[in-house]
Amino acid sequence: MGLPKDFTEFQKTWGQDRPDHEWPDVLKALWYDAKGDWHTAHEFVDQSNAPMAKWTHAYLHRKEGDEWNAGYWYRQARKPFPKTSLQEEAREILEAMLESFT
Repeated sequence: MGLPKDFTEFQKTWGQDRPDHEWPDVLKALWYDAKGDWHTAHEFVDQSNAPMAKWTHAYLHRKEGDEWNAGYWYRQARKPFPKTSLQEEAREILEAMLESFT
């Protein structure tokens, strides 16, 4: 299947039972988050030191409602605490991640 080219193509994968096994962990985390499985999404980024994983980790804690923990991870990712919606941030993370692979 390969990496989705954009958010629209990513959305089309939500009907699948699982993400592509070759996807990077951050993309898998975003996929599980989109499917409503916060815990599995968190497992994919919890132990990673990669900047995109830290940003996704922050987003997940923000979504969970744990602003203190989210703030810690935003600082680790060197990102400001966002003022956008969760949906907008998830899309921004996805687009930044896909851009890093082009």
